[in-house]
Amino acid sequence: MTVEAGRAPRLRRFEVAPLRGIWRHELALYKRYWMTQSFASMVEPTFYLLAFGYGFGSMVAAVGHYRYLDFVATGVVGTAALFTSVFPGMFNSYIRRAFQHTYDAILAAPVDVHELVTAEALWIAAKSSVYSCTPIVVALFFGLDPSFGMLLVPFMVFFLALGFGLFGMWTSSVVPSINSFDYVITGVVTPLFLVAGTFFPVDALPDWAGYAARVNPLYHCVELVRHAVFGLRPLADLGHLGALVAFAGLMWILAVRGMRRRLID
Repeated sequence: MTVEAGRAPRLRRFEVAPLRGIWRHELALYKRYWMTQSFASMVEPTFYLLAFGYGFGSMVAAVGHYRYLDFVATGVVGTAALFTSVFPGMFNSYIRRAFQHTYDAILAAPVDVHELVTAEALWIAAKSSVYSCTPIVVALFFGLDPSFGMLLVPFMVFFLALGFGLFGMWTSSVVPSINSFDYVITGVVTPLFLVAGTFFPVDALPDWAGYAARVNPLYHCVELVRHAVFGLRPLADLGHLGALVAFAGLMWILAVRGMRRRLID
């Protein structure tokens, strides 16, 4: 295909080569720290599961029709996805942009900001969707009945991790300093973690808190995972999945705008 003289070739909205190149960069880094990252990402949710499942489980035998240990195991999957996506999105993005200037080097190549943000977020979500399955694997050894729906869990978790990875990247573009993440962690991440139906059903909350919890993307992921493990509910699950996709789409727009303002404008 020829290009008219004096006119640069028009790039597609997304080029495959930049996405592939960024993933190769991430994989090269991951090969150096995969042991430490895997340890933290897999052991921490396991401690949550055992501490709450057996700690509170000794006082609360069941929640609804579920053993409390099984209830917590399916909930901690979403919590693991939250932590393994939002923190890399925040801290890695800030460090690479402000201190290491990695993003400046990447953008010197034929890579646009939206491709950089998308590739980074997809990498975060891919890792998170694998690590987050650890609580279910552990729960299987403690009596959780296996089901074919468990095979859907990584795909369900992927959308939550994608959204929160993008949320972290957007946050990294608006905070004035790395210490400002304390406000985000305490004021946003912690409430989302606690009020999502992970350790107790949201129906136990006051009406106003229950309505607020249902806006929480983590709540929708927890419900999806529970339904996948204990029995799918197609209509409700489509609604939960739609909420996660909408959240990820909104965060993508904000993350791209925020990073473009920091890196280009």
